Amino acid sequence: MADRSLVHIAFYAALIAALGLVPPVAIPFLGGVPITAQTLGVMLAGVMLGPVRGGLAVLLFLFLVALGAPFLSGGRGGLGVFATPSVGFLIGWPVGAFVAGWIMRATSRMNILASAAVSAAFGGIVVVYLFGIPGVAYMAGLPLLEATYLSAIYIPGDLVKVAITALITQTVARGLPGAILSRS
Repeated sequence: MADRSLVHIAFYAALIAALGLVPPVAIPFLGGVPITAQTLGVMLAGVMLGPVRGGLAVLLFLFLVALGAPFLSGGRGGLGVFATPSVGFLIGWPVGAFVAGWIMRATSRMNILASAAVSAAFGGIVVVYLFGIPGVAYMAGLPLLEATYLSAIYIPGDLVKVAITALITQTVARGLPGAILSRS
């Protein structure tokens, strides 16, 4: 893998870590459930870097977290985070980034804003939730349907992150189209 690709992977792993410093936003009408910014980084990694680099960026981030780096929202890190109800979501992050990058590449003939939105929504929400909801159900000892209802409360915040991902991607594409590696 080229040195430049390694830099991109490391940059997006660092971006995901930096987004963990953003304080969670509690949405009162959603029961005060905190929405974190880190899945924005996961979506951006896939959409901007493409499937392989995007997935590797998230895997690098998770490797550092497993080593004990307190990079998850709230300053969490270490192997213990992989024994919590959110483990399914964490496992789904690299797969979601990969799928977002793959869709971004497959939809390269589409308008970049629409392509980024579809890619981020499918990879960053649908795929991640396919891993996350069963993880919540298993780790919390809940029926799958109840875990689905509990997880669905995060979807409005994730949709905002999809919109932000699409807008960032469109803005970068206008100013520096070569930075959208998923399209090259």
